[in-house]
Amino acid sequence: MNALPPTFPPAGSPMPAAGRANFGGAAASATSMKWAALQDAAAVVATLAGLEPERPSSEIRNFPAVIRDAGEWRRERAEKGIDDLAAIMEPGIAALLAVSARGADAGAPALALWREFHAARTALLALAPPAGDLGPRRSA
Repeated sequence: MNALPPTFPPAGSPMPAAGRANFGGAAASATSMKWAALQDAAAVVATLAGLEPERPSSEIRNFPAVIRDAGEWRRERAEKGIDDLAAIMEPGIAALLAVSARGADAGAPALALWREFHAARTALLALAPPAGDLGPRRSA
């Protein structure tokens, strides 16, 4: 058994990465998964609204990667916005499915939810920096 005592920084010096946990790729992966799940949920809502589910554009598909490389303020707002959009979609889809299960027409409320989703997604996509404006270049 290795009985070496743990080492700590000198008193008064800041702890590395103090104040915010850095999950690196795991946080980016979670954002990508949430984003993909929202696109799948939107396809369900579109179908319930009687619309043809859209084929996501490259802007939509690449949004998590673009926002991951954007400035911290953009990334934080996008992550919060994705969480907010999921909080709208989850109960909305549950309500639509309950309406459909009772045999009622869910078309009008599904269309309303689709429009809300579309407006919120458009706002999130606007957080992506203009092409070529991702901040300082990184080199290996």
